[in-house]
Amino acid sequence: MDANKAGKGEQGMQNPGGQMDRPVSFHFMESMLPKAVKRRVHALKRLQVQCANIEAKFYEEVHELERKYAALYQPLFDKRRDIVTGTVEPTDEECEWHSDREEEEELAEEVKEKAAIEDAKKEEATPEEDPKGIPEFWLTIFKTVDMLSDMLQEHDEPILKHLKDIQVKFSEPGQPMSFTLEFHFESNGYFNNAVLTKVYKMKSEPDASEPFSFEGPEIIDCEGCQIDWHKGKDVTVKTIKKKQKHKGRGTVRTVTKQVPNDSFFNFFNPVKASPDGEMDEDSEFTLATDFEIGHFFRERIVPRAVLYFTGEALEDDESFEEEELEEGDEEEQDDEGDDDDDDEGDFVPKKEQPQPAECKQQ
Repeated sequence: MDANKAGKGEQGMQNPGGQMDRPVSFHFMESMLPKAVKRRVHALKRLQVQCANIEAKFYEEVHELERKYAALYQPLFDKRRDIVTGTVEPTDEECEWHSDREEEEELAEEVKEKAAIEDAKKEEATPEEDPKGIPEFWLTIFKTVDMLSDMLQEHDEPILKHLKDIQVKFSEPGQPMSFTLEFHFESNGYFNNAVLTKVYKMKSEPDASEPFSFEGPEIIDCEGCQIDWHKGKDVTVKTIKKKQKHKGRGTVRTVTKQVPNDSFFNFFNPVKASPDGEMDEDSEFTLATDFEIGHFFRERIVPRAVLYFTGEALEDDESFEEEELEEGDEEEQDDEGDDDDDDEGDFVPKKEQPQPAECKQQ
């Protein structure tokens, strides 16, 4: 599901006798059709709109399936939260895990023995400290995932150490399609809220003015929540001092005022989508980024949190990006090769005879 969809440009059409050098406006192409053919094309467009409406119904049912299976996942996520916070201690059986990398990571027996002796000495000298749960579980994820670390400031970190869980809630049947991110915090010295929420409103129906642009549900707006900060603890603002000089008397006074401050917690005070769709470029970019982050929390972070904590999910993401990059590099090299051929004026390659159309793709 796309968090933000790019507009579609007019696509070039092909001439039956060969490829056109440049895209042709579909309005122009339609105007060139015989009246009887144009009439039938209009019938096909009406069918296409009906297909888009059926597709919208399909995505509505997908949303219902997501809601249904979210209820099945939730007990597992609750158990994850309890282990992370140290509320429960997993059994030995629950902790059994065989890693595919264990054989590669095994140390030589002598080294193992030496390590065991050293560990025993340390245990005798100082009692082993057993931390509660998995300390800084969510903060570690925020710091290691680029999309989240870009929002994270140093003054946010002590607060996020109190983050216990992140949950996704889907809208109920009959309600407008949406999902809510819930950030659950333990009692802390920064704000009174036990839960901070961010609602993402979605649209899953073809636009009446552009029905053919429909490609599934898209986020159209989001809504944060009011954070009840303790006095002097609001990290989304900072206090600055400014000197002012009186024009007449020449006296100088110092005034203090609060100005916005970079913080992850600005995430809960998002830019609002304009009802008429008219927004400046910066606001559009900020909102599109917000939609992308919300989608990433829902689709990746919450369902696979432990893999982002260990870094395994990051390796998967990086491998995927590298594969894409390698493909792009190959295309660039091919293009450069073509340019080199053009630059070699002394050598004129023998032109190959064009193949018949039916032989070009084999």
